[in-house]
Amino acid sequence: MFDKTALVIVIIGALNWAFIGLFGIDLVALAFGGQMSILSRIVYTIVGLAGIWSISILFKNLVPKHDEV
Repeated sequence: MFDKTALVIVIIGALNWAFIGLFGIDLVALAFGGQMSILSRIVYTIVGLAGIWSISILFKNLVPKHDEV
């Protein structure tokens, strides 16, 4: 459940970056009152933490489980 939630948040963050790259529009900043507003910074932090968590998902299948050895 936590993995899927993290991936959804990362996807939302990626879509925000796509809007920034294509149209110059930061949807998070637009929705929450600018890039430096506390709400925007909280959203950016959550997206960043979800991205860090998603690194573990990338390597999850590379480590054999105890019953597979």
